[in-house]
Amino acid sequence: MTRSARRTRRTLQVAGAGAAALLALSACSSSDDSSSSKSDSSASASPKMSGTVTVFAAASLQESFTTLGKEFEKANPGTKVTFNFGGSDTLAASITGGAPADVFAAASPKTMAIVTDKKDAVGTPATFVRNQLEIATLPGNPDKVTSLKDLTKSSLKVVLCDKTVPCGAAAQKALTASKLKLTPVSYEADVKSALTKVELKEADAAVVYKTDVNAAGSKVQGVEFPESANAINDYPIVLLKNAPNAVAAKAFIALVQSAEGQKVLSAAGFLKP
Repeated sequence: MTRSARRTRRTLQVAGAGAAALLALSACSSSDDSSSSKSDSSASASPKMSGTVTVFAAASLQESFTTLGKEFEKANPGTKVTFNFGGSDTLAASITGGAPADVFAAASPKTMAIVTDKKDAVGTPATFVRNQLEIATLPGNPDKVTSLKDLTKSSLKVVLCDKTVPCGAAAQKALTASKLKLTPVSYEADVKSALTKVELKEADAAVVYKTDVNAAGSKVQGVEFPESANAINDYPIVLLKNAPNAVAAKAFIALVQSAEGQKVLSAAGFLKP
């Protein structure tokens, strides 16, 4: 082989190696682009919260949960939080009866058990706050109520929550511990109804939660009593089994349990879990 032919052959070999390297680099680049594109696609595919979140919650949570609902909607455009407030036992019965809801926040573990026993909840309910009883009297406390025992006076018209409602069960527990018997003029379906009787001056006093006395402002006057320390209620919250909007429901529960949520609840008078 001539010197010229050998030089030509070497040039072709170098060129061939370079071309192979370029092809490999191109293939690698193509693979990286594909991977990057796939990653971007995956990121954009993450679920965005939207739609309505339906929350069934104890009546005593009305003010604080309404505030949290507005904060949730503001932080998550396209979502709406709707509430059904009432006696925890009634709400629990509605849920087990098939009422569509995403979240249940009860005023006692006993009423939450109505739902969990029927396997209508997902996971274990988490206690997010606690609440303590207080006596609500007319403004200025004209009847000079200073203790739970004072409510047993026959001259006073006293209202209690129904015994099946957490605030009623707690009141009965406090009365039993104090060995007191009290015959109310009425038993109310939830704590707000009991408080309203005093606000409308249809009753002289009611045993409700501290949070409800706080929410009522100048419409009533609160009287603390030591026996309430023996009847503090834990408030559990849980995602419901057939939640129509589970993604947003989980996010709302997370807000309730967050530092921001706890701040709102503490300001309303709730105790930390």
